[in-house]
Amino acid sequence: MLIPRQSVPELKVETLTSGHFDLAADGSEFATLVVFYRGLHCPICATYLKELGRLTPEFAQKGVKTIAISSDTEERAQQMADKVGTPDLRFGYGLSLSVANEWGLYISTSRGKTSIGIEEPALFSEPGVFLVKPDNTLYFASVQTMPFVRPHFQEMVGALDFVQKNDYPARGEYTGAV
Repeated sequence: MLIPRQSVPELKVETLTSGHFDLAADGSEFATLVVFYRGLHCPICATYLKELGRLTPEFAQKGVKTIAISSDTEERAQQMADKVGTPDLRFGYGLSLSVANEWGLYISTSRGKTSIGIEEPALFSEPGVFLVKPDNTLYFASVQTMPFVRPHFQEMVGALDFVQKNDYPARGEYTGAV
């Protein structure tokens, strides 16, 4: 389990338009918002990423860089990026499932074609949203076992005003006896 205020696992993937992504070297002012999505086969992911793409400029104004990452191939990631149609959002691809597992993402097996007629990969990760500080420590995390009920990006943008104004610390850091 990842712990707030502690280092996150290494995260390096290729991107469609920005070359090699290395989270530890991303150089955000406040944080990097890493959004792991299921893949091209997921219609809910497409809708979710459209919202992230629409809000990426607002995140940038608050010192937050965004990236959407899946275990899809480059071709499938490009198809998703085309479907989403938001040029400001970076798309990473080829996430290894062992790295997904290190990040605490749940792994699912294929059930064949989805409701939109696209074949699921044999194995793929379920969604996760992470806000990672420039020192590579975890600030916020949300991990799902299903494609439904994910954090709202508009709420996150709004919360950043409070967080930054009040120097609000990452919560959930306690690991002692209870």
